[in-house]
Amino acid sequence: MTAKIHQPMTAGIDRRGLMLVMSSPSGAGKSTLARNLLRDQPELSLSVSITTRERRGSEIDGKDYHFISQRDFEIMRDNGGLLEWAEVHGNYYGTPLEPVQKAMSEGRDMLFDIDWQGALQMFDTARADIVSIFILPPSMSELESRLVRRAEDASEVIAKRLKNSRTEMEHWSEYDYIIINDDLDKSFLEVKSILNAERLRKDRRIGLHEFVADLLDQEI
Repeated sequence: MTAKIHQPMTAGIDRRGLMLVMSSPSGAGKSTLARNLLRDQPELSLSVSITTRERRGSEIDGKDYHFISQRDFEIMRDNGGLLEWAEVHGNYYGTPLEPVQKAMSEGRDMLFDIDWQGALQMFDTARADIVSIFILPPSMSELESRLVRRAEDASEVIAKRLKNSRTEMEHWSEYDYIIINDDLDKSFLEVKSILNAERLRKDRRIGLHEFVADLLDQEI
């Protein structure tokens, strides 16, 4: 899918929108940063993933994830209904294609809170419109502490997430930006700065050449 998004800009210039992809090992703070960004940027739409894993007590079906059966997931996957999908910690995750296409057609930026495997699939289909951020923890001990403090997973699940985090972090160099989340407020400001700067890139601004040409033709 090649996504072309159009949004109104000042001075009669449209902007081609973007897909903001955020990934991290579990516990590094990606989902918290994503929630804070959505509250701060009401024009940003969240792509709600589907998953076959069990819902945690703090999660809301349809808001955090769409929780579905493995059979329903496989039907969507096999019928071309997913933009990307991956198996993570023994469960399936994926991005439904239809809501993304709808957002694209309406000219909205989208936020994707996804695993590195899904991100790489998206890079293959819409790289020019993707801004990617990988969130790293300040240390492995802090990552473990955050998973334990979260108190939402059994000890064996936490152990599996810590083991898999090393493989996940090996893909950091494939992303555009890297944030070391040692302070949540600072990291949030860094994410906002990235988003604001990427929205102003000249190659996302449609009609900019015509605007400048007209500006230079104006008499003083």
